[in-house]
Amino acid sequence: MTQQDITYIPDPDPESISSDVTGFNGILMSTQIPTRADGSLELGDITAQSECTLQALKVALEKAGSSMDRVLHLTIYLTDMAERAAFNEVYQRFFKQPWPVRAAVGVAELAVEGMKVEVTAMAAKA
Repeated sequence: MTQQDITYIPDPDPESISSDVTGFNGILMSTQIPTRADGSLELGDITAQSECTLQALKVALEKAGSSMDRVLHLTIYLTDMAERAAFNEVYQRFFKQPWPVRAAVGVAELAVEGMKVEVTAMAAKA
């Protein structure tokens, strides 16, 4: 799927069937999971997973020429909505006011057993 007005930045994992970031008309879209800097998954508690997920988002956006302060919208997928407050504590270390538009969605499970959080974001290019 190649179109001249859309740019795909592939996930560095050769097994991945998803792009890290997709850009179109000055907007970037990225979906991130709790991936450590070495590419391994963090499957610890919600705080550790949230930190890895948002750090992965930060890295992906910066590679694509954007930043966390350019995020317009986030969709946060949580397997346990009771852990939303813990996610929010981490979130407030990565984002400042004005806060991005966001939605938190409770899901039964994510792609990997033990994964508690996944984030999809839209950001403006810098």
